[in-house]
Amino acid sequence: MFYKVLNIRSLSPSTYILRLERKKINFKPGQCFNIGLKASGINREYSIYSGINEPYLEFLIKEVQRGSVSSALRKANPGEEVDLHGPYGSFVVSPDEAKHNLFTFIATGTGIAPFHSFIRTYPNIDYRIINGIRTAKEQYDYGHYNSSRLTTCISRDDYWNGFKGRVTDYLKTINIDSTHIYFLCGNQNMIQESYELLRVKGVSGNQIFTEAFF
Repeated sequence: MFYKVLNIRSLSPSTYILRLERKKINFKPGQCFNIGLKASGINREYSIYSGINEPYLEFLIKEVQRGSVSSALRKANPGEEVDLHGPYGSFVVSPDEAKHNLFTFIATGTGIAPFHSFIRTYPNIDYRIINGIRTAKEQYDYGHYNSSRLTTCISRDDYWNGFKGRVTDYLKTINIDSTHIYFLCGNQNMIQESYELLRVKGVSGNQIFTEAFF
């Protein structure tokens, strides 16, 4: 299916928001789509960034050097059509779960995208985000989150006044609430190490859900 580009919003030299028309497409917050240029035959998988009640589809995309899809999408003009298929995946929170559970969302980089979708969809969800980034410039759309529920771990910024280190370093220093539901999204190494740390600290494997960004 082809969908028109509505807007490209730059967040940093390497990251942007792609906004597409929604038409009549339905999705669950946290699901993903395959996106590529029209007739290119090449696409990549991206998690939904927008909420289910918004009249458009948004995706948080990191431009990969010499990437055949991410670089080309960034150059797309409003009105240009892209190829989109989906939604796919079970990395989701249902309306009932959002009402009755406590959540901790753990992300690295653009892995925060599905959590943005959760929060835009369920504004009253009881959540906490632990976000691992390299520099303060990667604090994407932080104004959309409750600052008291957001912890940022920065690994490569000497001027950062908050926690300095990786997400996994931070998890080692805190008490883990085993009653929370944990969603992990980002690079594979973070997910593997965080999963092991959560299990050691008493979280059931049934309460941990993962989505790897390669």
